[in-house]
Amino acid sequence: MAQLALVTGASAGIGLEISRQLADRGYDIIGVGSSERIRELGETLPHAEVYPVRADLTTEAGVTEVWNEVAELGRELDVAVLNAGRSLGGGFLDTDIEDEKQMIALNLTSQVLLAKQVVKKMAEQHAGRILVTASMSALTPTPFESIYGPTRAFMFSFAAGLREEMKDHGVSVTALLPGATATNFHQTAGMGNTVFGSNDWKNDPAQVARQGVEALIAGKDHVIGGDRKTRLTALMHKFRSNRSKAGKFARDSRPTK
Repeated sequence: MAQLALVTGASAGIGLEISRQLADRGYDIIGVGSSERIRELGETLPHAEVYPVRADLTTEAGVTEVWNEVAELGRELDVAVLNAGRSLGGGFLDTDIEDEKQMIALNLTSQVLLAKQVVKKMAEQHAGRILVTASMSALTPTPFESIYGPTRAFMFSFAAGLREEMKDHGVSVTALLPGATATNFHQTAGMGNTVFGSNDWKNDPAQVARQGVEALIAGKDHVIGGDRKTRLTALMHKFRSNRSKAGKFARDSRPTK
């Protein structure tokens, strides 16, 4: 029987490409998405056994729905990719707190709730691999995406701590930190009128996904997703002050009039 992988945020972008990478390696896929588009995942990955789950991960009921699907299969879970997430552009003074609460529920709460179930199952198996999608935004202040960056920093730190805890249980945890990637991510965040609005200069999502899956399989602690320039930027972040990084990020993320 093929190995089984759970991928959240699997209907588009990096999550879809991660699903494709895993399917190409022979995994069956439980693909989770919030829209009807997730129903098309089986057609996109015809060579894999696909179990699409439409669920709203901003709610605890949605997380429970996803985990019930995993449990009903009655199989070992070999890989879990906690990838679902979104952003919200604009100044904190102007953004809607209800939108920010929803983003926190998706980017943080759902990830922790799902991770709790995943690690229990994998610890019982004494085997498994977890990939947590964070972001390069975890390494810098993110003005005009002021809540998004801290949610990614949380997940990066969470993955590192969980990795240490789970190593005695035969479970590896890897964090993927993509740089800006050519998907609809920033458009959905309402950032079309910023430097991030253009995909012309961004990383290929297929490349980012491949780097993430290769790091997952190799059991690495984390990987920067993107080209050489992206990896160099991540290295430079270690030596820049938060003030300097915030100023640079603001120049790219500030909405134009």
